[in-house]
Amino acid sequence: MEQTISQTALIAITPGEPAGIGPDICLQLAKAYIEDKSAVFRCSTPVFIADENLLSERAELLQLDIPIKPFSDYKPGQKAMWVVTTPLAKPSQCGVLESRNSAYVLACLDQAIKGCLAHEFKALVTGPVQKSIINDAGIRFSGHTEYLAEACERDTVVMMLASSKLKVALVTTHLALSAVPAAITKQHLETTIRILHQDLKQKFAIKQPVILVCGLNPHAGESGHLGREEIEIIEPVLTSLNNEGFNLIGPLPADTLFTAKYLDSADAVLAMYHDQGLPVLKSQGFGEAVNITLGLPIIRTSVDHGTALDLAGSGKASMSSLLAAYIMAASMSAQ
Repeated sequence: MEQTISQTALIAITPGEPAGIGPDICLQLAKAYIEDKSAVFRCSTPVFIADENLLSERAELLQLDIPIKPFSDYKPGQKAMWVVTTPLAKPSQCGVLESRNSAYVLACLDQAIKGCLAHEFKALVTGPVQKSIINDAGIRFSGHTEYLAEACERDTVVMMLASSKLKVALVTTHLALSAVPAAITKQHLETTIRILHQDLKQKFAIKQPVILVCGLNPHAGESGHLGREEIEIIEPVLTSLNNEGFNLIGPLPADTLFTAKYLDSADAVLAMYHDQGLPVLKSQGFGEAVNITLGLPIIRTSVDHGTALDLAGSGKASMSSLLAAYIMAASMSAQ
């Protein structure tokens, strides 16, 4: 798969929260790139959108000898940690959140999105952000997925996490559980399924995707005794789309859907809400899964973990999920 990636692929990477492990794992990835630790790096180049001084200071703390250079000096074939510098508002300290740097986090993201939309970068890989501190700064922010949708002027996008064994997409994302049922409308469910189906075909080269669809309620509603969303909303949408040629199976009880009987013959699972599907996927491969935003005009992947403030600057953080997200982004860009 890695051999098919374009020789000129530039992949933008945003480290996310500066006080967390984002800078650490970005430095690890840059080191792997410089040392040519994966075939993917022979066909693509990571470009980091971050504060150059922050990366230099963190590299010194971690005792990593890495040449950090401005992307303006980039030449194909030369190896360095290439950086598009975006300045911090305040110096960052490992593990200590600073609300005044929230605007920096989003400025890095904006710069990367702009570059992707202008086709300067083939894809975007995002590091972990701390949603709470961004909101504490007075900036409304519910997550990367929603932010990217607004920035790319998309009414609906789909959050999907993928591992080597499983792909799980979500109908609703970062909502309180009490708000989930009202958010699952026929129109929204149909739009979500169409996006998932299309991107599985276009970005993952799956000719006829088989998608398992979870019910919302326990036992998929138990014929209406435990809720009527399956009967009144989910089943009609699945029937209509299957009549168009989709291959949708469900609604199925979530407590039995995630078994070999169903998963062995499926390409993806559609869960109704965040914690219905993602705990299963993360239990199978936490730290190696990739967060993917479907329905965007750009390719965006991300790590499957948080900022891990307690590990920042310790040298104990693992880049495994960032590397998986990078490889996935580069591979998707080649489709």
